[in-house]
Amino acid sequence: MQLSRIAVFASGQGSNFAALIDAQRAGLLGEGNIELLVSDKPEAPVAKRAEDAGIPALLLRPKDFASRELYEAEIVAELQRREIGLVVLAGYMRLITPVLLTPYAGRIINIHPSLLPAFAGKDAIGQALDYGVKLTGVTVHFVDGGMDTGPVIAQRSVALQDNDTADSLAERIHKVEYELYPEVVGAFASGKVELSGRKTIIREK
Repeated sequence: MQLSRIAVFASGQGSNFAALIDAQRAGLLGEGNIELLVSDKPEAPVAKRAEDAGIPALLLRPKDFASRELYEAEIVAELQRREIGLVVLAGYMRLITPVLLTPYAGRIINIHPSLLPAFAGKDAIGQALDYGVKLTGVTVHFVDGGMDTGPVIAQRSVALQDNDTADSLAERIHKVEYELYPEVVGAFASGKVELSGRKTIIREK
């Protein structure tokens, strides 16, 4: 399996998926190529985005399977059939089990709208506003068995403004996501990301 062969997992609108497609078309994913969309919500707008982009999609409803493990086994079989090397979570709203984590250990990444470990879990933007921090941001991290607990790959900060609402802050955070995630995915797909313990290094060449 080659890291350059990418599957993107998404559950909703697919805005980060769209940003990755745009980056690929612009030659910004390095050696990376998006080979597959995986979604647990066949009716989600991201499925239409994949269709419009000519990217194959695996659309499965978890409730159609007897367990989370059987659902993920079906996904893993398709990933392996397509020789997928890198799994990119982009608004995929499910915790991942060892069925997927084990064969793709160190090759599953996610993006989160905060500077982890601050404000892990749901509604990170609302958490930041409620806490009154002056600085939040975006984190790209490895996925492990916890909730946003994997080693950090890259982070970029976003300053809060006095008049920020959840919508205004989200807009600025999303703009950073659409820039940072393709950069990291491109570096990963090109073999430039190295992990030692919890320390990640992105090599220039």
